Amino acid sequence: MTASATALKKETQFLDTVTVDYKNMAGDVIGSVKLAKEVFSLPPNIALLHQVVTAHLASRRSGTQSTKTRSEVKGGSAKPFRQKGTGNARQGTIRAPHYVGGGIALGPKPRSYDMKTPKKMIKQALFIALSDRAASDRVIVIDEWKFAVPKTKDALGALDNLGADGKILLVITRDADTVVRSFANLANVVAIPRDQLTAYDVLGCDYVIFTKDTLAGDCEITETPVAKKATTSKTAAAKKPRATKAAAKVEADEDVEDIKDDSAEEVTFDAEDLTQSADEDK
Repeated sequence: MTASATALKKETQFLDTVTVDYKNMAGDVIGSVKLAKEVFSLPPNIALLHQVVTAHLASRRSGTQSTKTRSEVKGGSAKPFRQKGTGNARQGTIRAPHYVGGGIALGPKPRSYDMKTPKKMIKQALFIALSDRAASDRVIVIDEWKFAVPKTKDALGALDNLGADGKILLVITRDADTVVRSFANLANVVAIPRDQLTAYDVLGCDYVIFTKDTLAGDCEITETPVAKKATTSKTAAAKKPRATKAAAKVEADEDVEDIKDDSAEEVTFDAEDLTQSADEDK
């Protein structure tokens, strides 16, 4: 039994309980979340993390490398020359390892690199990694992702509202297809279902974002009502143009009528002047 496995049998000493803000996608604080101490308040264990991460990386290797031995290389079934009388060292085949084009001695063959790790150690390593992010104030909890349609622009705006930067890990549910497609074009964002989360995934990211449906352990969520924002002067000014346009249309119609009346008076006045001048000439 390794030292890491022995450490798991010891009585666990928890750190202080971590409390984070409970936000919505717009970045508004709508409450607080008291994270479960058995998941987010564990002391660091570097040896356990190293063992689990090493095993995880080893299991990702395909192990399909292969070389041919002298018996697998095509050709070379006959002796290259006779046994005696040539002055050369005796040879049985031109596919021996010391020949160009010959087989490889002691070369790699397909093998499995899997390392067996107890499930309890894998689970404990994940909780220790989450505890490290929680202690660094790198855990964000929101109510839910609300995307009407998959859109990268909306996804970027949501991350800016939450104040998350760098490498970001999203812990999602299995049916969150819209969320996956919204963040698919962002190279610094990784979306992983809750049941596939590993310590390696957490350690490779700067921020971990949970929703209330993906939180692990018994977390206490306390919601507080969000005060409605007062209507600002800009908002009020933005609502005025409709009435202003209607009033402007009425004023324009009145101006057109005034112009028509003035033009009619000028035409009448000019006709009278012409009549008077004609009488005087007579």
